[in-house]
Amino acid sequence: MFSGEMFLFLHINSIRTMSQTILSLKNVSIYQENNLILSDINLEVQKGEFLYFIGKTGSGKSSIMKVLYADLPLKEGEGTIVDYNLNTLKEKDIPYLRRKIGIVFQDFKLLSDRSIKDNLIFVLKATGWVDPIEMDNKIQEVLEKVGMANFAHKMPHQISGGEQQRVAIARALLNDPELILADEPSGNLDPQTSIEIMEVLKKINANGKTIIMATHDYALLLKYPSKTLKFEDGKVFEVVQKSV
Repeated sequence: MFSGEMFLFLHINSIRTMSQTILSLKNVSIYQENNLILSDINLEVQKGEFLYFIGKTGSGKSSIMKVLYADLPLKEGEGTIVDYNLNTLKEKDIPYLRRKIGIVFQDFKLLSDRSIKDNLIFVLKATGWVDPIEMDNKIQEVLEKVGMANFAHKMPHQISGGEQQRVAIARALLNDPELILADEPSGNLDPQTSIEIMEVLKKINANGKTIIMATHDYALLLKYPSKTLKFEDGKVFEVVQKSV
């Protein structure tokens, strides 16, 4: 018979262990409409991990990303992400899920008709922020994290592709997400700029954020090795990099 103190200790540890799992997929298969894209995926991602998804274009990396941020329904298997059950997720819950996930796209997706600051204000207002001073402070904070603090009043066309991607990463950080999904974030960038973006992402990861990054840039994997899942022939499997 456990004492009350011992029970409390075990209960707290149980909660802590559960809360460390950011993403869990069990026996998951992913479909685009009725076409099977990936099958038999089993994956657990813990808080603070940096995980690569690699594979050729069309191998399913973007499809699994869409399932994770609820753009595609999970039809087969079990999935939870940032404490949301992907099997039972309702339409009205999707905006709340996405507030706990930061998403970085290959093509930046900045609004071209407004400044960098106004792009970020748009996201904050859409996710429930109302106080102008709090919004200004948050925008300054996230832009500083990506080295773009002096660019708030620039228009997207006035800055480079790499700078636009930095802003996109800042945008993903606005609501202090538990997980960042980066879908080919260096896909439209030259090699040197890709390295700069990776440095930003690795710094964010070093500060405790969990990051899943889809890429087909093997040079980045060699320079910044981390746990890697390969997508090939409708399957997903872990690959281990061997040092030469």
